[in-house]
Amino acid sequence: LVVIYLVLSRVALPRIAAVLAERQGTITNDIATAEDLKQKAVEAEEAYNKALADARTEANTIIADTKADIQKDLDVALAKADAEIAAKTAEGEKAIAAIREGALESVKTVAKDTAKELVAAMGGTADAKTITAAVTARMKG
Repeated sequence: LVVIYLVLSRVALPRIAAVLAERQGTITNDIATAEDLKQKAVEAEEAYNKALADARTEANTIIADTKADIQKDLDVALAKADAEIAAKTAEGEKAIAAIREGALESVKTVAKDTAKELVAAMGGTADAKTITAAVTARMKG
């Protein structure tokens, strides 16, 4: 028993202690490495979240700029359309005025011819100057 005790205490136990110490060192190193990797993962996640926030901010800026450009183009197009509408309205008003003037002259001509024919049908005679004066006076009110 004493020999077995001496062999175990001098040879086997130191070897077992060395293996246990080596395993303990490996476990400690692995835990330290895992902590480092965990810290790097946290930093990478923070960098990702910051990049994502920056990208969203930039996207919102691009959207706002694009909306402003589109609104500016739309305002220019609306101003151009308003100018064209105003020009066509002015042309239309001129055409209507010309038609009214032409219609008024036609009414005067028809009124003069009718008055001349009525005077002739009643057996009277009237010169063009008198008929024109009478039609003009009646048309004024």
